[in-house]
Amino acid sequence: MTETADEASAAFGGLEAALERERLRVDQALHELAPTGASPAVSRALQDSLFAPAKRLRPVLALLVARVLEAPPEQVLTAACALEMVHTSSLILDDLPSMDDASERRGRPACHVAHGESTALLAAFALQARAFELLAQGWAQGPDAAARAVLAQDLAAAIGLDGLTAGQEADLAMTGRSLDFATLEFIHSRKTGALFTCAARIGARAAHAEGRPLAALGSYAKNLGLAFQIVDDVIDVAGDRLAAGKDVGQDSRKTTFVSFAGVTGAMALAAELASASVAALTAFGPAAEPLRELARYVVARRR
Repeated sequence: MTETADEASAAFGGLEAALERERLRVDQALHELAPTGASPAVSRALQDSLFAPAKRLRPVLALLVARVLEAPPEQVLTAACALEMVHTSSLILDDLPSMDDASERRGRPACHVAHGESTALLAAFALQARAFELLAQGWAQGPDAAARAVLAQDLAAAIGLDGLTAGQEADLAMTGRSLDFATLEFIHSRKTGALFTCAARIGARAAHAEGRPLAALGSYAKNLGLAFQIVDDVIDVAGDRLAAGKDVGQDSRKTTFVSFAGVTGAMALAAELASASVAALTAFGPAAEPLRELARYVVARRR
């Protein structure tokens, strides 16, 4: 029997409440840290995108990792917000006519539709600039300049030629062509997985984790990000039928993980990735249970 959205929510009520608390913490900090200046049109555009309803899962993951490693949230919150600004900038760019040409984002007009293409581009650049400005400036209870430089390197790598940029290039190159599974995994391990991995690294570095612990948390986050993307693909295809616990068929309108394996196969793959995420946390013992529960929740969610 397929689990309904209400059943999934009931099973993870405590986690959902914790995620909501952290999401609100991130939202409050974003309102305090968002870029401001003498460009009112660009400010409106970036605020519309940055403050659109969102799960904030990437910055929340950074906070959860820090908490599991007993680092206070104040050490990581600003860096987590910088990550969310970069993530939002990537969504603005992803939706542009020259990229995915999407007219909507999160149920609202895409930034370039609402504010014009040139303003959307400037908004994306302003968000990225502010993110790295925050890391350069530092913050109360945050790490020293050398540690912040490492955070900046992690974030730059996540969106650079071996990260999100590589995934987007491959995605664009395959437009209108059949994708094999390896190419699809390459695309999403960079477009989605790279920022998830960066989130975990930000949280881990707040607790001065290095070496094997840092690598293990990166592996956890990469698999979590791919599982999240697959479930997103399933939800996009299945919609309300999945949330209601009804059987759903395969949708071939676009090439996704569902295109290769159907809904059932895609969900099985997401479950395997979540299991791999959990396995990466073995050395952390019971303290990492919130991260294990998050991996299970990512697969169980239905909306």
